[in-house]
Amino acid sequence: MKVRHTKNNWILIVAIVTAAAIAPLFATEYITRLLVVATIAAVAVVGLNIVFGYAGLISLGHAAFVGVGAYGVAILTVRHGVGPWLAALIAIAIAAILAYAIGRVVLRLSGHYLALATLGLNVSFTIVASNWVAFTGGNDGIAHIPALQLFSAQLATERSSYWFSLAVLVVLSLVAQRIRRSHAGRAFIAVRDDEIAAAMTGIAVTKAKTAAFTLGAIYAAIAGCLFAFHVRFVSPDDFAYNNSITYLAMLIVGGEGTLAGAILGAVTVTMLPEVLRGAGNAYLLIFGVLVLFVLVLLPKGLVGLLGGLKRKQADASAPAAKAI
Repeated sequence: MKVRHTKNNWILIVAIVTAAAIAPLFATEYITRLLVVATIAAVAVVGLNIVFGYAGLISLGHAAFVGVGAYGVAILTVRHGVGPWLAALIAIAIAAILAYAIGRVVLRLSGHYLALATLGLNVSFTIVASNWVAFTGGNDGIAHIPALQLFSAQLATERSSYWFSLAVLVVLSLVAQRIRRSHAGRAFIAVRDDEIAAAMTGIAVTKAKTAAFTLGAIYAAIAGCLFAFHVRFVSPDDFAYNNSITYLAMLIVGGEGTLAGAILGAVTVTMLPEVLRGAGNAYLLIFGVLVLFVLVLLPKGLVGLLGGLKRKQADASAPAAKAI
């Protein structure tokens, strides 16, 4: 029975990925661009799910690490002529090192103290990016970032950017799922559920927190690299603290602690402005009501709602199966 359930899950996953892959063939360029933005956001939110969903660390500085990846690519390629692939690897490595160093300090805090500390980190990043004009370009940002090349093809169109971003998301999602089932993933969840009990069982709590924080930063930096190569321009506003809050809202709306929830939340929140375009400025009010609705009535997010419907369908088919 378990084997059949696993097989059905894989069939569903393959069907969803296939549908996502062929979507640009039937969509306008504008919708395809939105899909690229949603996919890049999903990469960042999958990383935040490791930090918050698995390890229970409230981070409001996730956008800062997205910015490190984006600015790293921009500065290295535009200012120093480094190749895009090498620039991306260096930017991701820098984000990982910074996250590890910062995590060793701020992860001594917990709860709202940690949230405020990471929020301060994001604000500090924006201030530095805005005022260190000689290095970051200030509020004018950095333009003319070269497009990424895969073999001999240049990923300069919306479709090619989407397919590449989707491939990256699929690979990183599989890695995140592997992490979730690993010894490290189980340690993250143990720390999230009860730090004292986790420490009593021999888990190095600070080490586990730092590892989760660093992994989340790596995912964020990869999203930043994808963003820079897609938009070809970066500026401080792209990585302000409100973006960190949006990433957290995406995870909560979709369903924290689940891979499907992270992706579903990112896609939903990204596409919501397009769906509510007719609402004008009332969009923010509607979005706030949606988040409140999820927090109160759907504590497990949209993925929890889908899971409930699936269970109801299974319960409804059970009598019929017994009758047969």
